Amino acid sequence: EGVCLSDKRICTRFAPSPTGHLHVGGARTAIFCWAFARANEGNYLLRIEDTDQKRSSDQATSGFFEDLKWLNIGWDEGPEYEGSGGGENGPYYQSQRLDIYNEYLQKLFDSGFAYYAFETPEELNAQRDLAKKEKRAYQYNRASLDLSKETIQKYLDEGKSKVVRFKVPDGGQIVVNDEVVGEVKKERSEIDDFVIFKADGYPTYHFAVVVDDELMGVTNIIRGQEHLNNTF
Repeated sequence: EGVCLSDKRICTRFAPSPTGHLHVGGARTAIFCWAFARANEGNYLLRIEDTDQKRSSDQATSGFFEDLKWLNIGWDEGPEYEGSGGGENGPYYQSQRLDIYNEYLQKLFDSGFAYYAFETPEELNAQRDLAKKEKRAYQYNRASLDLSKETIQKYLDEGKSKVVRFKVPDGGQIVVNDEVVGEVKKERSEIDDFVIFKADGYPTYHFAVVVDDELMGVTNIIRGQEHLNNTF
């Protein structure tokens, strides 16, 4: 039985990354999201999360469409294919939504919740190795937060490679109410200042998925339990 978590019309989404074939776990998620939407007379949305420029392919995207149709799963909103898709909340390919992501990234910069980080992969790996040697969990040390505005601007003008990190707010626990496993808690201090924009200028999953779910009206997120930790 479906549990309504919102006053809005139920909307679920299946949002695969086109980096390979649809696997059994992905098909399972697609079916659960589809079934929950249908049981609640809701909206079932398909979104292609193709921000991994190195691994995404049009061939894999076409494969998803064909596989979902083979499973007899049509989608109400999303890319148009054989009678499925359309809608007013597109584009439904994340690679076509960069202007939207940059707009919301600027809001985070303006509010102090985003900052540039200039460490090289080699420097970060050295920090991880040190943490491993000292038998402690690795967390980014926020060194780039100590840079002056002048230094940051100099690096930007020079075109120095950078990412954007989310500044996790200080405070106590974050509580997630999961409809299956119940209340899940995690201390903010345990959450790293994770990367939200990569060096190639594309957003990471953690950033784009939140922006899109909100703008596309998604009410219920159904996915494998191994993704529960991503929620924080």
